[in-house]
Amino acid sequence: MFFVTGALYTWGIKGDYNTTAYELDLKKPIQGELAELVALATKELKRQNIETPSGQAKIKRIGTSFKLEWTGSKMDIVIETTSKPLIATLQIKRTSWHRQFVQLHKAKGDAPFKVYAATFAIALLLLLITGFIMAWQTPKLRKLTLASASLGIAVFVVMVASS
Repeated sequence: MFFVTGALYTWGIKGDYNTTAYELDLKKPIQGELAELVALATKELKRQNIETPSGQAKIKRIGTSFKLEWTGSKMDIVIETTSKPLIATLQIKRTSWHRQFVQLHKAKGDAPFKVYAATFAIALLLLLITGFIMAWQTPKLRKLTLASASLGIAVFVVMVASS
């Protein structure tokens, strides 16, 4: 999954959202505090019987205005102010199957998936290291191992430096 979503994301293929927007009638203007906006989003999602996103919520400031962005693997929530101080908009952005994989790739999932991904990354690293050690210990493969590892590192450094 990580290889495919990473390669596609590099080329701008990020998946889609199915977005639904609502107007929220407020009792008082929102002040842009994270706790206040998270409480407002949680209350509205609970009212609609929708679970909260699995990722972290944050305030994004744009000039003098602001919005809450709360991302997760299955959906994103955006609450923005409007020109009317007692009305805000709530966007519920449900992810497509491909976008859900992209969100998991970006660590927007719950803790169990993050543990799984970290474990898998460690396993791949150990596989790479042990493969290198085994090839290095075989006299016929030593020169090829050194050449391919050196070339791989050199290409990586050149690509990073040229980007």
